Amino acid sequence: MQRPRRATIAFVLLAFFRTSLGTHADAGEIGPRKAEQQTAEARESPRDLSPLIETILERHELPGMVAAVVEGERTAGVAAAGVRRRGSPEKVTADDRFHVGSCTKSMTATLCAMLVEEGKLSWESTLGATFPELAESMRPEYDAVTLEQLLTHRGGMPSNVDRGLLFWHLRRLVTTPTEDRRLLLEGVVKQPPASEPGTKFLYSNTGYAIAGHMAEQVTGEPWEDLMRQRVFEPLGMSTARFGAPGVPEVVDEPRGHRASGQPIEPGPLADNPSVIGPAGTVHCSIGDWAKYIALHLRGAQGEAKLLKPATFTRLHTPVGDEPPRYAMGWGVARRDWGGGDVLTHAGSNTMWFAVTWLAPRRDFAVLVASNQGGDEAEKACDEASRALIRDWLARQGGSR
Repeated sequence: MQRPRRATIAFVLLAFFRTSLGTHADAGEIGPRKAEQQTAEARESPRDLSPLIETILERHELPGMVAAVVEGERTAGVAAAGVRRRGSPEKVTADDRFHVGSCTKSMTATLCAMLVEEGKLSWESTLGATFPELAESMRPEYDAVTLEQLLTHRGGMPSNVDRGLLFWHLRRLVTTPTEDRRLLLEGVVKQPPASEPGTKFLYSNTGYAIAGHMAEQVTGEPWEDLMRQRVFEPLGMSTARFGAPGVPEVVDEPRGHRASGQPIEPGPLADNPSVIGPAGTVHCSIGDWAKYIALHLRGAQGEAKLLKPATFTRLHTPVGDEPPRYAMGWGVARRDWGGGDVLTHAGSNTMWFAVTWLAPRRDFAVLVASNQGGDEAEKACDEASRALIRDWLARQGGSR
């Protein structure tokens, strides 16, 4: 397989969206799956894939890594390797919580889709109509920006919170995340757009924060509560939370590490400010993330819960003909190993790195996360993704 290309987008976090993981995966065609090869025990217990990632972890000198393979609605394999904190003995386990960064974006889009189905929002809901109280202060260019444009990075929003204008002020505020997001919205819509809304792709953490605030506006509930109630709880994602996992006193969960290898203890500076939560502050176990990925695999098959098949199609369909092909929280790329279009996203807050690849036509997905950020972590997670894909293809009867 070829080394993945990437379009790396920086926030204070590094939010990644890449559109390739090789072009062929060196795999050939997949033969029909043989039911007799899947015993009842294998169906119940995921394979231990740890050996596939252990050497990768060592080669790239990372502290820890977890990974999973999803087939349909089940987690078919899980891997865990390394330590929670560089220099400490506590081992990473498959139950540990890892930060998924900008992979949060598709979760926010999924939540918004639920509100669309309930009639609380529509894909065409505009900032002007949703926030009429801002009519006098909002620049006219923003009035017609739609929810769909925000979720597909075409709303003309700046990529990130402007440090000079809002960022450090918001980080110091002793207010609720919802109040912070309102301040963010009020500050952004007074400034000229970064691009003419609706005309071009501009990856924007700010836009996703504002999309999350649209959900708060129409429901009267914080985005965090909406995510728990509408997404995490129905999917059984009991470990899903926001911000850096763990507590400072004990190494009960993995620590994030900067690219230099420096561990960062849990606290206010261990993650992005909660104001941009809808763009990238979720953490969870690899097993719980796999449950979410399975939702979208099932949705692509027209068999999922939570949303109608047509809504999943809308979420997975890229907007516009020019690259990059981006849907709502998903990059879309055509790959031979996936049998056609695959869905992908990656994310990092500079202290963690996570990536997932979904092949709806093959009905399988891989997901990998490391408790370190930076280029080396990205390379390692790419390599682990390739190893998992090759292993899965080989087990299905493909040729190397």
